[in-house]
Amino acid sequence: MPPRPPSPFAASVCEMMAAMGDVRARRMFGGYGLSIDGVTFALIADDALYLKADDLNRASFAELGLEPFRPFPDKPTALSYYPPPDSALDDADELLPWARSGFEAALRAAARKARKGKPQT
Repeated sequence: MPPRPPSPFAASVCEMMAAMGDVRARRMFGGYGLSIDGVTFALIADDALYLKADDLNRASFAELGLEPFRPFPDKPTALSYYPPPDSALDDADELLPWARSGFEAALRAAARKARKGKPQT
């Protein structure tokens, strides 16, 4: 059976981010993981977009009062993914800097993970 196409919201978000490269939406945990070249930098849950955050870009989300993604609303667990401002979902030019920031955070996380797993010589 061929995979189901992404939801209209996921397809729209991928299209808005197309200037960054080949953005792929992959089903995961009832939502989607968005990636470029195998690097996941965004999540979609309940038709809401969340972008990867780390110590270098988290403040830009927090300054706007944006809250991290909580997969279980009744539990305190929060992931390092934040929504962009609502207005960014209506304008690709506004969304792209936020998405690039999320992608850069995902690249930094992947680099840290690769260094951690590298054998010492």
